Amino acid sequence: MSMSAVVMMVIGVVIIWGGLAASILNAVKVSKQK
Repeated sequence: MSMSAVVMMVIGVVIIWGGLAASILNAVKVSKQK
């Protein structure tokens, strides 16, 4: 595996976890508003 492929994989993982964290924070925010 080349270095650029590893970097792309890390970026993909960060984007996936970032999206997951954002959706969890959004759900918490919505539940607090009720």
